[in-house]
Amino acid sequence: MKAPTSIMRLLLAALSATALVNAAGAETIRVAIGTQDTTINCATGGLLIRELRLLDKYLPRTGKYKDVSYDVQWKNFTSGPPLTNEMVADKLDIGAMADFPGSLNAAAFQKAGKRSLFIAPLSGSAIGTGNGVVVPADSPIQSLAELKGKTISVPFGSTAHGMLLRAIKRQGWDPDKDVTLVSQAPEVGGSALQAHKVDAHANFVPFAELFPFRGFARKIYDGAQADAPTFHGALVNADYAQKYPEIVVAYLRAAIEADRLLAAEPEKYSELIARVTGIDAEVNYLFHGPLGLQNRDYTWKPEYRKALQTSIETLKLLKRTDTDLNADSVIDDRYIREAFRQEGLDYAARLKSYDKQLLSARDADSGKAIADPRLAAQLWLQGEARVRAYTAPAAAFAALRQAGKEGKKARVLYVHDRNTGLKLLADKAWYVQDSKGQVSAFLLKGSADAWAGTHGGNVRDFAAVSGVGGTGAVAVASR
Repeated sequence: MKAPTSIMRLLLAALSATALVNAAGAETIRVAIGTQDTTINCATGGLLIRELRLLDKYLPRTGKYKDVSYDVQWKNFTSGPPLTNEMVADKLDIGAMADFPGSLNAAAFQKAGKRSLFIAPLSGSAIGTGNGVVVPADSPIQSLAELKGKTISVPFGSTAHGMLLRAIKRQGWDPDKDVTLVSQAPEVGGSALQAHKVDAHANFVPFAELFPFRGFARKIYDGAQADAPTFHGALVNADYAQKYPEIVVAYLRAAIEADRLLAAEPEKYSELIARVTGIDAEVNYLFHGPLGLQNRDYTWKPEYRKALQTSIETLKLLKRTDTDLNADSVIDDRYIREAFRQEGLDYAARLKSYDKQLLSARDADSGKAIADPRLAAQLWLQGEARVRAYTAPAAAFAALRQAGKEGKKARVLYVHDRNTGLKLLADKAWYVQDSKGQVSAFLLKGSADAWAGTHGGNVRDFAAVSGVGGTGAVAVASR
């Protein structure tokens, strides 16, 4: 028995040695990705890819990648600047952030003698919505113009910071004299609002909607009012992209699949994002559901190029950089074009399209097609997996009243701004009701007043126009 045992041991030793040699010869490629989970419009470029393990499906395993192994690493951040620090330090290969911190990223790489590339947008708005300014819920302030001489907090270096500076400039104010700006992260800004330690807080996705949804803030300014396009997108270390272009394309193909999944089942994946981030599913759906606040759009539209160029110019204005950067030197669309090609998608056609994800559902009561998105409404009731659609706010209000009679509670009700089409939280909107009972919704009271002055009708708040007895009938699940 000893001889076979000895032979077996020799064979095992030889096999182990061979395995070690093979292992030593095989390349291990790091794929280190920095995410911003709570910046929910980055979800298809980070959170969903990670949680659904989509990247593994697309990583190359043929040709020069035949015998490699992958060391996939994920690290989450609450904003872009610290993510940039780790990318510049070669601790991360890919990262997701907005236009303004993305320009800081490019400047930091250039200062270090390196390059980073913006390879694709993930989500954005050609008109600028997503960033916003909020005030305490009980504040008398109704517009940005009323903030002169006040204290406004904002995460410095964020896309909201860039939006706020541009908004202040449009008012003709001096940011060093006419307002007091203080740097506060979202969680700090939220607490400061509740304690009335600041007069207003400016922030990026999703906080200008999340804070009002949770009941302690009210939105008085949307980035669309600054007419400044904005986006969040994916960046890569240029050296990494040059060495491993197939991996960069694989990452973007995973992002494309995440978009398809989210478009097909926005409620389901809004709930998943909520479980991971703590950001309420109702707010996730506000962005990612049909007719959402921003488009998930991976093509380099002129407006996104303009947004990045504006961000670079803002950096120079703030004397944060003296580099010769420009948007064209930072953006590289070759990788996303190849990802579209491999997925059988038409990049050129999508580049020309500004359409949001359509509200394809029919009116939940009448079955009629929803012809005008600006008059549409959507109602999410507790215990229902899908959001109901209605052709007009009045129909949704009637459904909300009926649900109350049946003992059902609403998670959230959405309406759309009559002027801009922006998706709004219904109990935070202003309304004009005309003599025929038709209801038009608006983000700002000033907009409602102007509409009533031109078209007639009475300006009303949510409780008056809906007949449900106040804001407590909506979003009770999360308050």
